Amino acid sequence: MTDRPDAPKRYRQSAGILLFRRQTDSTEVMLGHPGGPFWTHKDDGSWTIFKGEFDDAAERPIDAARREFAEETGFESSALCDTDFLDLGTVRQSSGKLVYAFACEGDGDAGAARSNLFDLEWPPRSGRFEQHPEIDRAEWFDLASARTKIMRGQLPFLDRLESALETE
Repeated sequence: MTDRPDAPKRYRQSAGILLFRRQTDSTEVMLGHPGGPFWTHKDDGSWTIFKGEFDDAAERPIDAARREFAEETGFESSALCDTDFLDLGTVRQSSGKLVYAFACEGDGDAGAARSNLFDLEWPPRSGRFEQHPEIDRAEWFDLASARTKIMRGQLPFLDRLESALETE
């Protein structure tokens, strides 16, 4: 079956968790650095919230966010979060993907994060497949540093978190 030209395009969607903690003089967020050879030498503008795709017919965004957080960190969000989830809304990425984000306050050892693996043909069209972690490392960043590290399309989530914390 082919798509009709007048049919609405169905975009992919992801959901994720932005874990944050309050320090004496700042708020910090835990971000993940994507794994695989494409991201190896990239830093600023490459980090991400812990997120992944889901099918809205089979899973609620918050459930997908919890599942993806566990897959990409090895931590259950319920073990790290001290509060209820704060809905940070959605952002449409330049690719068209719709990303849902939820924040929760908690703490965890970023160095202990362990991600699931994915298969990648590398080099491209070589017929050779390698396994790589979806997230090769996690780190805590204060909000100013996070604004430099996070992918541009996810910046609104930092703004919304900061705004929500200011109004508490």
